[in-house]
Amino acid sequence: MSSEQTSRTVFPAIVADICCVVLFAAIGRSSHGEDVGPAGVFITAWPFLVSLAVAWIAALAWRAPLRPLRSGVPIWVGTVALGMLVRWATGGGTALAFVIVATVALGILLVGWRGIGRGVAAIRSRRAGRA
Repeated sequence: MSSEQTSRTVFPAIVADICCVVLFAAIGRSSHGEDVGPAGVFITAWPFLVSLAVAWIAALAWRAPLRPLRSGVPIWVGTVALGMLVRWATGGGTALAFVIVATVALGILLVGWRGIGRGVAAIRSRRAGRA
């Protein structure tokens, strides 16, 4: 992958994934009436951010960062599974309801933006082919 391709796809994909995890943490904290300032959100997000980094590496996601199945699903599964392990190991809550909500929400966010992106790209490609 050229450095231009890297800067145009990998770095924005990493930023998008980080934003998804932070959004998940902020919404969760807000729904429970907890502090949604940077420190509060970080307390909830950090296990998932660490796990996100590990999942990116394990999935070799930089090879196809925008593909929902190739990268999105392994990133999602790794982020949730490792995130819950890190939370448990550090004394954080891992109640079944939280695991379910985190799994669904992070799946929608981490795989969802990639799916939307692929759909938009396909529409643009079809329109460009007709022009």
